[in-house]
Amino acid sequence: MQTLRLIAPAILMCLFFLVQTADLFPQVNYNQRDDKYRLLGLKRAKEIYEAAKKELERAKELYNKKFMSEVEFDKIKAAYADAEVNYQQSLLAVLFENQFVTVEDAVKYQTKDGKKRVRLRMANTSAGSEEYRKLLNIDEPYFKTLQPDVISNVYVSLANDRNEIISRPYESKITELHYGQPRDLDFQLLQDLDAVTVNIIFGNGSTRSMRIYLQKDQSKNIAAVQSEQFSQEGELGNSAVYDLTLELFSGESNTFSLEVVNLPDQINRIFRDPQTRARLSQLRFLENANTRKVSLEVTLPDRPNELIKMDESISFYVMVIPVERMDEFRQRNGRKWSEDEIKAFNAGYAKLELIPRGKGRLIIKAPQLYFQTKKSEQITGYIDLVNEGSGRLDNTEVKIDAPLNWLKEVTPRVTDKIETGGEKRVGFRITPPADVQPGRYEIRIKTTSMSDNQPVTVEDKVVTIEIEGETSFLGTLFVVLLITGVLGGIVWFGIKLSRK
Repeated sequence: MQTLRLIAPAILMCLFFLVQTADLFPQVNYNQRDDKYRLLGLKRAKEIYEAAKKELERAKELYNKKFMSEVEFDKIKAAYADAEVNYQQSLLAVLFENQFVTVEDAVKYQTKDGKKRVRLRMANTSAGSEEYRKLLNIDEPYFKTLQPDVISNVYVSLANDRNEIISRPYESKITELHYGQPRDLDFQLLQDLDAVTVNIIFGNGSTRSMRIYLQKDQSKNIAAVQSEQFSQEGELGNSAVYDLTLELFSGESNTFSLEVVNLPDQINRIFRDPQTRARLSQLRFLENANTRKVSLEVTLPDRPNELIKMDESISFYVMVIPVERMDEFRQRNGRKWSEDEIKAFNAGYAKLELIPRGKGRLIIKAPQLYFQTKKSEQITGYIDLVNEGSGRLDNTEVKIDAPLNWLKEVTPRVTDKIETGGEKRVGFRITPPADVQPGRYEIRIKTTSMSDNQPVTVEDKVVTIEIEGETSFLGTLFVVLLITGVLGGIVWFGIKLSRK
């Protein structure tokens, strides 16, 4: 009995422990609502974990005092391990669910070599994890081990409307993005756009896509100029048009003057609005439009001179100058600018090139376009080929389009070249066939030529040939005798009437 009284408290303690443990195990079971309300699930998992931890500490005391078997102790350790894993999973689910990467700044700027680049500032905005730590009173060392305020492996790329990557590098990686420590990424734009899509992959595979209108770098106070047709050929007497794109990189000025330097005075220049065709000397950027389109129209004189030589390029510059700096520009204008001086002036500019070209204009002069002949008689004539254009004519060919079985000959058929203001004579022979019917025929003279590897349009000339019928001698004699007899009868009849 004495022994029973001694071991009774231990037996009661073991029974109490088993009851507590049995009550504990069901709490570890999965609750499907925890996936929807993850913060509440984390609180539940934390309470179960702390209770399992206390039970493990009590079980260690009993096991060390030999009041608990090893099998029972292993079950309690397993329950503790399940509770710990469940707690860690819930904690990670909450932390990763609230990880967030955003773009704080997206600035577009232009380098000295004219390339467009974008500078992105990426930020980790997952500040809520620190608040969860305080709210749930999570153990500080354990929380820091998980690094909730660090997002790993952030991948960033830029794309256009069709989701085509337009940046170089195609994708940039940030190994670790800490909260409160933004990171800058720099991309070269392979396609010049004002708005891009920023694609972000981070953490455990989370993704974001942001459509962003790019800010302009306002530190340079310039309006950058670009032209796709920077080099053009212009025909003497005609105009060449350069399409210019102006992009504002300024926070100070929004009104600029348009100027052309190093272009000979004999070449007229006009800036126009591409839509309204209005002439421009200044332009203003509106708040919602940092890009403007402008056309530069240059007109060449009819003839070359000392400054405008055929096939020799003329380099000149378009400058876009803030209106408040125009007095400084006027003091330097009136002379030839070097590119170094233009760069030092620190204004938006574009280098353009114009190559004067001439084009021949063929005029056909024909002294006679009407011929009257008889059957089988040869018709001869000529035409003069005159170049009244500003360029040489090459390979001028004359052809005669005559009816079937007519013979035709052109001499020379091809003229190699006719210089500006030059004249060449071309003869032709046309022979109708022997069985041609009398009447009027139209023969077409066609001329083709080239000038500066381009065809020259020439109006055809029409030669009219009238074929007379052959006259019969007997028929003519019969007509003469008939007329003589009629006239004799009239005279005789008149004399007889007068005698009465």
